Amino acid sequence: MEETLATVGYVALCILFFSLAIAIHEFGHFIVALKLGLRVERFSIGFGPAIWKRTWRGVEYRISCIPFGGYVMIPDLDPEGTKAIEGGESEKGKKRAEIPAWKEILVALAGPGMNVVLAVFLAVGLSLIPSVRFGTVPTIIETVLPDGPAAKAGIQSGDRIVSVAGRPVSTWSEMQTEIQIVGDKETPFGIVRGEEELTLTVKPERESVTGAVLIKAASVRYTDGKPGTWLPSRNPWRQLTHDAGAIFRVLKGLVTPKEMKETGKALGGPVNIAQAIYYSMRADFWNGVGFLRFLNVNLAVLNLLPIPVLDGGLILFALIALVFRRRVPEKIVGSLSMAFMCILLMLMLFLVYRDSARAWRIHRAVADAQERPEAEAAGDEETPETEDADQDTDKVAEGR
Repeated sequence: MEETLATVGYVALCILFFSLAIAIHEFGHFIVALKLGLRVERFSIGFGPAIWKRTWRGVEYRISCIPFGGYVMIPDLDPEGTKAIEGGESEKGKKRAEIPAWKEILVALAGPGMNVVLAVFLAVGLSLIPSVRFGTVPTIIETVLPDGPAAKAGIQSGDRIVSVAGRPVSTWSEMQTEIQIVGDKETPFGIVRGEEELTLTVKPERESVTGAVLIKAASVRYTDGKPGTWLPSRNPWRQLTHDAGAIFRVLKGLVTPKEMKETGKALGGPVNIAQAIYYSMRADFWNGVGFLRFLNVNLAVLNLLPIPVLDGGLILFALIALVFRRRVPEKIVGSLSMAFMCILLMLMLFLVYRDSARAWRIHRAVADAQERPEAEAAGDEETPETEDADQDTDKVAEGR
């Protein structure tokens, strides 16, 4: 019963964290639009039908039934094609006002700006809490599983990995990112062994349950607890640059022809994000707060990409109006926004399906692993092959 209540509590915190990151983004658009005198029709916490709403000074405030984020409806900025998707039709009979392009830019920047403000606040707050454990896991190998990719390549306990495919790595997290991007093909690993520098060719394996690419080696173990994945440094600036660097590395992989396929396989959607918040928080509450900081930096960067329907697309259209003294026709803006909205929604649905299928496979694998000791307790003798399989399962659970 206590475990069930704890799980419900953690799930509620996950929803709160995820919603906070998106709601603060929309609040940035909302407050700047109001200050600049733009017409704002609605500000909603959540999506879908309203469970509570009230109109004050011409703005409808509502709490909606789907508690993931929120939206703000600004008719003078939103193309007609996106209004129904964001929560319903706008007021009829009101023509879109011709507002200065610089106001559009300020409103568009306000959303990512608020995400950055929250990320800075969280980074500084974490740095001021003495009990928070910061640090990174080094790329020093402690355990190499027999017959795994690392063992076959000649990697030994005590080796330090300094590069993957020619890209320098200094932390275990950076190394894992590079391994996911190169995929399961032969890749040169830079190794430091004592005072000797080596280059070994490793062919990582794709794990069938999680889809992760593994070399089947583990890092050094901490007797007093491993540092949180999202707590790289007590220095707030280093926390934020760590977040931004990880995001830009993935974006680079998505636009690099040799890397885009494997990078796409490693991408996660809302389900993956929710799982990351949940497991980070269960391991260490402050690590979960660190992930919330990362999520806000992530939202700020992605929303500034020059893609129609994102804030960066609105900024791009406004800059065109400023430079050429001529606006992109509203029909073109609306059509492009609707097209990219559909693309993003289809991509999101695909990621939700893929993440859900992966979560189910992991659930079944864990259930099978739990059933195995029960069968052994009934009299089955464990074979060496079973021991190796258990070790493999442990390493997959650790993300190695």
